[in-house]
Amino acid sequence: MKGINEKDIYTFVDAVSNFFLHATQEKVEIKTAYLLENDVPSSTFDLTSYITLSGDFTGRIYFSAPRTMLTHLLLVMGEQTRDNERLLDAAGEIANTISGNARKHFGETMEISVPTAQATEPDWLKTVVSPHSYVILIKWKHYRASVVVDIQRAGTEAKD
Repeated sequence: MKGINEKDIYTFVDAVSNFFLHATQEKVEIKTAYLLENDVPSSTFDLTSYITLSGDFTGRIYFSAPRTMLTHLLLVMGEQTRDNERLLDAAGEIANTISGNARKHFGETMEISVPTAQATEPDWLKTVVSPHSYVILIKWKHYRASVVVDIQRAGTEAKD
């Protein structure tokens, strides 16, 4: 697969770390980052947001977190409204920030969509992510979340 490499994945690790440090003044713990290699991610949480990429890169970047984590995050950020719409907005903002930082690394030819956020059913992510994706598992406070990087350079195809 002519996709991203291990060095590229650190762009996403740094983006996640920087988002939480900036938003909460607390570090996020990166639990692991790994290539799926014909497996499926088991880390789908209550709310998932994603950004679709086009241009020189195609695919999606996902952020999936439990509702309780996003509620706590909004509280720490001083947000008074913590209803479902605002939780989905927060998930979308995180995916958008991660993608925006990736665009700085990969170049302006990486086009990013507006975020889509939704309440997720168990196993939903397993049906939409390729087996050649990177998964970054994070921990903030006692909560766990995941970032799934499911992208490749345009014109390349993943081989199963």
